[in-house]
Amino acid sequence: MSKFATSGGLKGLRVLDLGHALAAPFCGQMLADHGADVIKIEAPDGDMSRRIGPYAEDDTTHEYGGMFQSCNRNKRGMVIDFKNAAGREVFLQLVDRADVLIENFRAGVMERLGLGFDALSKRNPRLVYTSIRGFGDPRNGRTVYTDWPAVDIVAQAMGGLMSITGPDGNSPMKVGGGPGDTIPGLFAAYATLVAIIESRVSGKGQYVDVAMVDSMVALFEPLTVTYSYTGTPARPNGSRMPAIAPFGRVATKDGFGVLAVSAGRGWALFCELIGRAELATDPRFATPAARGVNEDAVYAVVEEFTSKHSCADLVTLFGGKIPFAPVYDSEDIFNDPYFQVREMLPQVEQPGSQRKVTVAGVPQKLSRTPGGVHQRAPTLGEHTEDILGELGIDGGAIAALRQSGAVA
Repeated sequence: MSKFATSGGLKGLRVLDLGHALAAPFCGQMLADHGADVIKIEAPDGDMSRRIGPYAEDDTTHEYGGMFQSCNRNKRGMVIDFKNAAGREVFLQLVDRADVLIENFRAGVMERLGLGFDALSKRNPRLVYTSIRGFGDPRNGRTVYTDWPAVDIVAQAMGGLMSITGPDGNSPMKVGGGPGDTIPGLFAAYATLVAIIESRVSGKGQYVDVAMVDSMVALFEPLTVTYSYTGTPARPNGSRMPAIAPFGRVATKDGFGVLAVSAGRGWALFCELIGRAELATDPRFATPAARGVNEDAVYAVVEEFTSKHSCADLVTLFGGKIPFAPVYDSEDIFNDPYFQVREMLPQVEQPGSQRKVTVAGVPQKLSRTPGGVHQRAPTLGEHTEDILGELGIDGGAIAALRQSGAVA
């Protein structure tokens, strides 16, 4: 088991993480953050995301950049060459002791290696085998897209997210970050734990199939609900909420904020706070329906006020009364004490650098078994020898495995 000083409700869960890039590693990170012993298994040339920046300015080794650090923290790392017979045998010994395997190769890759779910579940019937693929695994329905490669932007496009994002219906836009990867990773972590809980009762593992494209459709309800109820596809509305006003982005003296006025007494309170109490009874704005019809006029009134005040002034005015927030960038997040209090900016060591770097913290706060960020991401093959030792393989045999290229 891991020697890391971990905490969390998943302590004792053994996970083999064969993921590359972001989707599957993010799933593994979710489990590792809550105490699972996650072993990141890489090919001899390493996960491709090791070669993606940003890198610390003084990093002399470029062992890995920020993305790899973020989604592989709290894991141990080893190298196995699956094309080597001895390497495959080491992997099978790990499978015998594992609870979970996670991978995001194309459909059929693991089967061609003789390491697919059917083969592995014969060795370890308790194994929960989780795959994340662009268009899912063929065991749950082969489509013309099954063998297509997919990345974040492909999932956002074909999963419909881009169709409801952007300034208008003629400008579909990618959402920042990588929700086409991380959202499937979250769904996969959730489904994996469902399967683990069930296996504790039945004694049997199962196959967990998560598609990146499916995950987009599942999370963004306008894609299904709006079309089903109205027969019209949902379209982008920029930074405004359709038919509710004001509920969106507003200009301020020093940037932008967001404002959301409730349908109850919120409008009257807002008008009072900005010194325009008469607007509460103005027929154009008096009811939620009227404000929805006269949306542009509502925002003109709102921004006439907000554009003359700083975000800080507006926070003071509206805080605790009307939902308002400045639009933060990274610098703002790092400077707001809220995120330190909530432990959302933990620091970890960065190989090759003299300084520590910051990764995102664990947002789920459990009172008795809290998760946490305890360990930086592993260097390539950093824990191979320790993990082989836990299998009972002695030093001489480990040296022979290294010499053969089976492990590194």
